[in-house]
Amino acid sequence: MPKNKKLPPEVVDHWPEVFDEIEIKAVPIEYIRAVMIHFHNGKIWEIAIDQDKIDENGSYALEQNIEALIAEYDEDIKTVDFRLDTEKVKKDIQRRTKYFMKLRK
Repeated sequence: MPKNKKLPPEVVDHWPEVFDEIEIKAVPIEYIRAVMIHFHNGKIWEIAIDQDKIDENGSYALEQNIEALIAEYDEDIKTVDFRLDTEKVKKDIQRRTKYFMKLRK
């Protein structure tokens, strides 16, 4: 993630009027569809996240495993990219906004 913590352009393009203004501090695992690990030697590992197979306990275990993997290969890793499920983010934001607006009436 860039130092300014803005979303990358390919994510912003999905919903620019909202995603362009978002600054990232943390991303729940439920919104990540893949983790791309780029190594200095040119290798790339893609870790696909199957959300249908993750429950609350599995989510925590997955986070721990990814953190351990990154810590283990830290010296060899050039970058780590998290691929977001932007459609899920958009859908959830719209649903929660609609619910919030109904409460205000």
